[in-house]
Amino acid sequence: MSVHHKNQFPIDDWDNAYDNRGYVPNIENLIAELPNLAADYRSETICKLDVSYGASERMVFDIFLPDSVPKGLMVFIHGGYWHLTDKSTWSHLAKGAVDRGWAVILPSYELCPQVSIAEITAMIGQAINQAGNEIEGPIVLSGHSAGGHLVCEMMSKGSPLNQDILSRIKKVVSISGLSDLRPLLNTKMNDVLSLDINSATAASPALKQPLKNIPLIAWVGAAERAEFLRQNALIANIWYGLGVDITIVEEPDKHHFSVVEGMRDPNSALVNALLDIG
Repeated sequence: MSVHHKNQFPIDDWDNAYDNRGYVPNIENLIAELPNLAADYRSETICKLDVSYGASERMVFDIFLPDSVPKGLMVFIHGGYWHLTDKSTWSHLAKGAVDRGWAVILPSYELCPQVSIAEITAMIGQAINQAGNEIEGPIVLSGHSAGGHLVCEMMSKGSPLNQDILSRIKKVVSISGLSDLRPLLNTKMNDVLSLDINSATAASPALKQPLKNIPLIAWVGAAERAEFLRQNALIANIWYGLGVDITIVEEPDKHHFSVVEGMRDPNSALVNALLDIG
């Protein structure tokens, strides 16, 4: 006798499948508090704000520095589905790595629909190339949600990073990252993203050749939406088969916004995973 397991698919409401805010309790208060947490951290640490890396107003990054010579450079790329928020909302997430002696940069970037996701990817490459020239030592990349997508793009064939910077990258951590953008064609959000099948395919790390000498941690909250769990497992599955050193983590009890809270704690599992570079 054969046994058939009913899958959750097909999805009949893609907007709901990718709706993070609608499934987090007290989300409005949580979101409203982020700029305050970020501003408080900027006021209490060594930082250089709004360092230009390109021609436009949003092509700037903030650098957060430890008290001593940095051990290396950690990059954090914010999320927001490529069309929301900026670096100033997330400054406090630099704390864990700074407390461990690392310099941290958080870049802003131009947002859709003013630019395409491909153009955003190129901007992030510019920011990391410039910051890497300013801060010596090993480099680790992290990003959340759309930022998780962008850091995976940095370690894909065709990366906008120059060879010197690529040779210094010791680890990439994609937190709740999106690795296949084709499902977003089915969402109302695509009115802003302006993807078609060709651009969605071209911007999907899971559909690209990875640079195999860079380890990847695919990290997601176990309490996130099913699509984010699937997307996280997807890139781990495909890239493992292409020779990448992959670790997949589903952190218990974390939703899409609480999953990054570990970045603030120098002893958290997330910061340990990020900065343990052997």
